[in-house]
Amino acid sequence: MSGLVEQIVEQISAVPEGRYLTAKELLHLGNRAAVDEALSRLARRGQLIRVGRGLYVQPIQGLFGYRPPAASKTVEALGAQRGVTVFRHGAAAANALGLTTQMPVREVYLTSRRSRELKLGAQTVALRHAPAWQLVLPGSVAGDVVRALAWLGKERAKSAGESIAKRLSESERTALLSMRGRLPTWIAQQVSGFEARG
Repeated sequence: MSGLVEQIVEQISAVPEGRYLTAKELLHLGNRAAVDEALSRLARRGQLIRVGRGLYVQPIQGLFGYRPPAASKTVEALGAQRGVTVFRHGAAAANALGLTTQMPVREVYLTSRRSRELKLGAQTVALRHAPAWQLVLPGSVAGDVVRALAWLGKERAKSAGESIAKRLSESERTALLSMRGRLPTWIAQQVSGFEARG
């Protein structure tokens, strides 16, 4: 068993921050029961952090000891490794757009898959299932606008329209307008207002 533990430690030493490991990835080193036991042993020693059922990440060495990897890096890695769509929550998008100073107490992300929680040391990161229309326009301000409007809700979104319109480039405005058919009616109406302001 100690040989297997050492092999796993050697293999995880090259893993980038936030990338998670599963027993299935390590079956070339031993049988499933032995790999599961070795991962559990490494987690008990603090050399791995169990973030969810069957998911482990390597802690990061800092100035004051070990810490969990950044939540954003872990969530990005989860998305990339499993082909899961993951976006920041509407509250974080609204904050980034300057529409609110409010932020969730814990980190929350929207996902195309089922809701779940990840434990990164003392921090809990929530992945919440969201409808497909909230997951449009990845990696763009226009996509953040959709998620921010959804979080603000129908009444508060009305007063945010002018502030949002000022922040949109022509290409972002065009991208938003092209999405109207996929959005709920009240958000499509709000987005149509950006065309008039543009």
